[in-house]
Amino acid sequence: MSTITREQLTEQLHWRYATKQFDPQRKISPADWAALEEALVLTPSSFGLQPWKFVVVTDPALREKLVPASWGQPQVAQASHLVVFTRRTNFTEADVEAHVRRISAVRGATAEALAGYLNMMINTLFKGRDAAARTHWADLQIYIALGNFLTSAALLGIDACPMEGIEPAKYDEILGLSALGLSAVVVATAGYRAATDKYAALKKVRFEPKDVIIRM
Repeated sequence: MSTITREQLTEQLHWRYATKQFDPQRKISPADWAALEEALVLTPSSFGLQPWKFVVVTDPALREKLVPASWGQPQVAQASHLVVFTRRTNFTEADVEAHVRRISAVRGATAEALAGYLNMMINTLFKGRDAAARTHWADLQIYIALGNFLTSAALLGIDACPMEGIEPAKYDEILGLSALGLSAVVVATAGYRAATDKYAALKKVRFEPKDVIIRM
């Protein structure tokens, strides 16, 4: 296993910022984008259930339509790539069962050996929570994926911008997400910063470690 150094990690995290202007002429290479998609797939989630789908929007006309639904933020159209992080609205016990079958196929465990795990997940998510609580749970998982995407992009030297400033219902309408059993939660643009983006040169503003880290 190869690793990066501590200095490389912190250097890239200091380098990244929420990019406001992208260079529309610079595109992420297919190989780099494939790595970012794999990073999304490898994102951890509660029980490993992955209650999401990641919608990569490449159609320029669709992306232009999404700008007004994104508070007019031009990154949505300018960036090399746009990812819409969506929640599965039709998540059911059958999906938990499908996850257990996937565990069995990948790890060779028998259905009998996994029965207790299956029942525990169903009881936790469907017996112990109502639909609103499950929606909240799924939204929290999606933010894990967003954070993983942003860090992975930074480590590859790719700029990105997380964007909560969207109108999810309009995204659902424009992209036809409801028919797919999906609902937009948050988006991220990715590509390369424009030379004219003044935010690239600003110092990163964070509280001191002593103000946000508690050691017990």
